Amino acid sequence: MAPLQPPVPLEGQVLVEHMAKWYGAEGTGVEAIGDLTLEVAAGELVAVVGASGCGKSTLLRILAGFETHTSGVVEVGGAPVRGPSPRRGVVFQDYGLFPWLTVAENVRYGPRQRKASRRKAKEVAARYIETVGLTRFADRFPGELSGGMQQRVAIARVLANDPALMLMDEPFGALDALTRQSMQHELRRIHGETGTTIVFVTHSIEEAVYLADRVVVMTGGPSHGVPGRIEKIVEVDLGPDRDVNATDFNAIERAVADLVHAPVG
Repeated sequence: MAPLQPPVPLEGQVLVEHMAKWYGAEGTGVEAIGDLTLEVAAGELVAVVGASGCGKSTLLRILAGFETHTSGVVEVGGAPVRGPSPRRGVVFQDYGLFPWLTVAENVRYGPRQRKASRRKAKEVAARYIETVGLTRFADRFPGELSGGMQQRVAIARVLANDPALMLMDEPFGALDALTRQSMQHELRRIHGETGTTIVFVTHSIEEAVYLADRVVVMTGGPSHGVPGRIEKIVEVDLGPDRDVNATDFNAIERAVADLVHAPVG
């Protein structure tokens, strides 16, 4: 009997095993992250929380390929991360849109860079502009849009590259409270429609519990005299319809807050 073939890894799967990140020479420099292990299933939305300096954004940049890890394993879809890739899209807090391009031109930019035909790029852009609810604003320039609308464009631009993994670094941090709530709702809707794997870094514990299937709590960091590490991963078993005022929601939020604010040992 022929041996069974191993399953083809799903593109959105994330595997980090015993990963460390040093700034400067290993052993004599600064260890920002130490012995970190994390798995994210394809299609999962995972939030990462923790105090400033614990390594949240460093982890995200390593997954994006913007920084290299010092040791250990970092893979997405079974392939080692060795640099940036359009299959790993990043949404930043500052939107990063081209102000001289319209909404449609911003969203078309990625597909055109990947040599998609003009017609195909236009179709892809239209689909994702509709997904984020901005069809009526496709011909506007970023400066004519609110902050929340600009962030929607940034999300559409990443989705237009058909990423296996979307990495989001405090994407709603600069928005006012009402717009932030609206964007959280929109992200849950978009994630439900696209099934894209998302790793979402935030300082807001409520935001993390509202959005995520699991919340990764990081602690430590060089300012605490120890490398950043995962303290615990908290399951958020609340289903798709979440009420931030509900007892079960608040219980998970308190449990995460206790971990974030616990003394670093």
